[in-house]
Amino acid sequence: MITGISILAEKFNFMNILIINIKSLVQVEDNPVDFVEGHKMSALKTLDNAFLFISNGFIESFGPMSGLKEFQRSGTFSSVQFELLDAIGKLVFPSFCDSHTHLVYAGSREIEYIDKIRGLSYEEIARRGGGILNSARLLHETSEESLYRQSLERINEIISLGTGAVEIKSGYGLNTEDELKMLRVIRRLKETTPVTIRSTFLGAHAVPEEFKGKQRDFIDLIINEMIPQVASDELADFIDVFCDKGFFTIEDTERILMAGMKYGLRAKIHANELDFSGGIQAGVKYNALSVDHLEYTGDREIACLLDSGTMPTLLPGAAFFLGMIDPPARKMIDAGLPICLASDFNPGSSPSGNMKFIMSLGCVKLRLLPEEVINAVTINGAYAMGISDTHGSIARGKVANIFITKPVPSIEYLPYAYGSNLVDTVILNGMLIQ
Repeated sequence: MITGISILAEKFNFMNILIINIKSLVQVEDNPVDFVEGHKMSALKTLDNAFLFISNGFIESFGPMSGLKEFQRSGTFSSVQFELLDAIGKLVFPSFCDSHTHLVYAGSREIEYIDKIRGLSYEEIARRGGGILNSARLLHETSEESLYRQSLERINEIISLGTGAVEIKSGYGLNTEDELKMLRVIRRLKETTPVTIRSTFLGAHAVPEEFKGKQRDFIDLIINEMIPQVASDELADFIDVFCDKGFFTIEDTERILMAGMKYGLRAKIHANELDFSGGIQAGVKYNALSVDHLEYTGDREIACLLDSGTMPTLLPGAAFFLGMIDPPARKMIDAGLPICLASDFNPGSSPSGNMKFIMSLGCVKLRLLPEEVINAVTINGAYAMGISDTHGSIARGKVANIFITKPVPSIEYLPYAYGSNLVDTVILNGMLIQ
């Protein structure tokens, strides 16, 4: 598949950027890893009073300011032109990697927000025709161009808040043409924005009204019509299923995942948001790249995930917005698991893509350390999208997706100041965005 960065390389002239006097260069790797797990999540390598040099879209070098003159005399640097940025008093982070969103949608669902305030549950709203089915109706009535424009605004917003890589799911179509419409919008966003995007086909997000009582027929439609068309048009990197109480069963999930795998679509699963659904075990069985939500996670689920290669992905924004129980993040890390945090940006249960706020929820609600949440929204988020070899940390040869903060006292200040936008400068693919 053509990636967003290769398209951008053809359309833009990359620039060389030298950032100096960095108060702290965060998430530095000399020997890059795929992800961090267990007690290692509380370790975060930083480099104080540092410089960073970006060339042709990639991180070429970094080091202490005391070594800058020697680097400037090197053959790779001495003859190049570059943009100079002074980051005195500021931190430099790898851009956030948000591995679970539904940000391509039409309209909003603030009326359901009022229903939640009045005490209706997520399931009760869904049974009344709200929730995912409401978004499906709105999307069906919205043109592809309008859908793209609405989604582009959200992409620009999350870029300004520090996100440099994002996974976007379909799932508000619930019929073949509308699912394809969503996926075409995601592809257009890949081609026209500087953010790195991964696309997920989520046809099995809910059962549409016309298939009530005929769920097996809808699954047949997904398997026999939707998946082949999605694969033929090369519209998705992954396949997902909402495996949970009131949605899709383990049997449904396994049928859909096996069909997707035949077309090269790796699994990602919505699991255990509403109950102990067995979705985590199904994800591990089918080598899912991630299993997401996980509010209901016990000892058996944790044991299943250990050494599996499947990334447990927690979505604290959704649990916060819906007033649900929090997943046992502390227990998972203490057992030796890695965890990833993502925004779940969507109109019904997490209407925000602000990953800095997700960090704050990780600390306040999930009792994670600042170092743990930074690992969870950078390198582990990159792994959950299959891009940790190129994103998620400051390492030589990785894509230059970074942001520079405003002057701040420490890394701990980012999750602490939960309501402040502390992003000053954004660089994606080696290009100054803001």
